[in-house]
Amino acid sequence: MSIKHIEPGKRMSGAVVHGNTVYLAGQVGEGTSVTEQSKSALAEVDRLLALAGSDKSKILQTIIYLSDMSTFGEMNAVWEGWIDPANPPARATSEAALATPDYKVEFIVTAAI
Repeated sequence: MSIKHIEPGKRMSGAVVHGNTVYLAGQVGEGTSVTEQSKSALAEVDRLLALAGSDKSKILQTIIYLSDMSTFGEMNAVWEGWIDPANPPARATSEAALATPDYKVEFIVTAAI
């Protein structure tokens, strides 16, 4: 089975396709609030999935990290407006220290092609 790296960089690729599955690197967004960062990060998820030949209706699983679980509802408001309601993926959300204190949310997505 072939492996395709999308937007490979020095440290990681934006996404990796193996067979009929695409694995996205963790996506963080721009902005100061969880709402802004979630919208920005999910727009990047859309962009990377399109480059891989997929879309949000084919997401299999998403793992979400929040720097503060008290923002769970704020993130969910963006998430619920973004996902394909006919095809919601399996999902887990946890609180974690992210790469910098400025990051409030990170999305890790695996999807079918």
